[in-house]
Amino acid sequence: MPRLALMALAVCALAVAAAVVSFVEGSFVGIVWVLLAGISSNMAWFYLRKAKLERAQQAETAG
Repeated sequence: MPRLALMALAVCALAVAAAVVSFVEGSFVGIVWVLLAGISSNMAWFYLRKAKLERAQQAETAG
């Protein structure tokens, strides 16, 4: 798994945890954390898909 995808997944998990804590405490700042979680999950998906396509392209050119 690409390093950037792992970092994005870690940010996503931390943002979700921060959003839960924020909403439990009654703060609407959790909305920002939810948005950050959405962006970071999309980044993780993008980097995973990019790595998969690069591996397929390398396999195609190699043989």
